[in-house]
Amino acid sequence: MLDADFFRRWMTATAALVDREADRLTALDSPIGDADHGSNLRRGFTAVTASLEKEAPDTPGAVLMLAGRTLISTVGGASGPLYGTLLRRTGKALADAGEVSEEQFAAALREGVDAVMTLGGAAPGDKTMIDALVPALDALGDGFAAARTAAEEGALATTPLQARKGRASYLGERSIGHQDPGATSASLLVTGLVEAAGE
Repeated sequence: MLDADFFRRWMTATAALVDREADRLTALDSPIGDADHGSNLRRGFTAVTASLEKEAPDTPGAVLMLAGRTLISTVGGASGPLYGTLLRRTGKALADAGEVSEEQFAAALREGVDAVMTLGGAAPGDKTMIDALVPALDALGDGFAAARTAAEEGALATTPLQARKGRASYLGERSIGHQDPGATSASLLVTGLVEAAGE
């Protein structure tokens, strides 16, 4: 069973991964975006870690709701609302249970991903974070490590795609040949699950 501590570790692990990979995320964002994806997410997840230390929510849902609210209020660009919606909707689906099973978490995360697709209007193949999140969800039944592998492969698979949503879509065919920064950061979020579980 997964408790509030697990979800705090997930957010802390993700913050550390984003901090480590921020320059790479920004480098990926440079040719097809605003060159600020890494710095924006680093600021947001640093704030998430600080908020969780200050407030110490005691249920999985409350941890994710707080994390989502913090991202929306601190991250510029599109990624704040998208990641914030993902975590808030997942947290809302977990309600106020003190512990959740991996199956319950997977179902809640699917609600979160669906909410992101509705908000951003993106589907798999549009060269967005969805291209990492949907494969990860589909693999989650086989464990966190399988989900991480699927997310990483999904992010890599965005390279030959032409962007159909987000800032990169303005470039048309010039977006081809660049790995999507949002899919790459989404794979870090999934990697955080593996680290939180100590796998």
